[in-house]
Amino acid sequence: MRLLLVEDDDHVAAALSAILAKHGFAVTHARNGEEALQAVLPTAQGERPSYGVILLDLGLPDQDGYQVCGRIRKLTTTPVIMVTARADVRSRIHGLNLGADDYVVKPYDPGELLARIHAVSRRSTGPEETGAAAGSAEGTRLRLGSVTIELPTRRVSVAGESVQLTRKEFDLLALLAQRPGVVFRREQIISEVWHTSWEGTGRTLEVHVASLRSKLRMPALIETVRGVGYRLVAPAA
Repeated sequence: MRLLLVEDDDHVAAALSAILAKHGFAVTHARNGEEALQAVLPTAQGERPSYGVILLDLGLPDQDGYQVCGRIRKLTTTPVIMVTARADVRSRIHGLNLGADDYVVKPYDPGELLARIHAVSRRSTGPEETGAAAGSAEGTRLRLGSVTIELPTRRVSVAGESVQLTRKEFDLLALLAQRPGVVFRREQIISEVWHTSWEGTGRTLEVHVASLRSKLRMPALIETVRGVGYRLVAPAA
């Protein structure tokens, strides 16, 4: 798999590239935001670079990392993992709102980073991404009050207004929406959406739930069942 590493510290980039190479990744290194944006643009021949994952450090010398993420998302659907020292939930939700698929907080364990890279890269872009979440649906469109979820096109709208979700946000919403009122255990959600049983994904789940509530502007849509998991509370039409 090709991976775009956006990191301004050459020593950090070299060490991380060595680790990634040992695990089968071909790494392209961009030292700042402008190099990162150039790396995802089509070539003069019209060919678009093919990366499995973009690993984006937010502490860039030339541009704000959040801005770079937003611009990258407009150019490509390649999964983006943010690397940040900002551990607060608000900062993470902001990153997800800009189109990031996941995040890793510094300092991180290389094993954690590799697990997250594999998790976001398991599914390719397209209708098939709905995976298990869509496979059991009786139809191709789910309506829950003012919320409409179109499974084949992976589009979500609220009262007719389109809402942009990341891959995992959509998969999470689609999973819960197929059985409104049913409590999904955290372990079950992580298994079906992230395809892993890795315990560290639990915090990622919490942030994705918070991001969905924010983007859909429906804080009560996804209810936390303390000590168990989450369930979707169908809104009134």
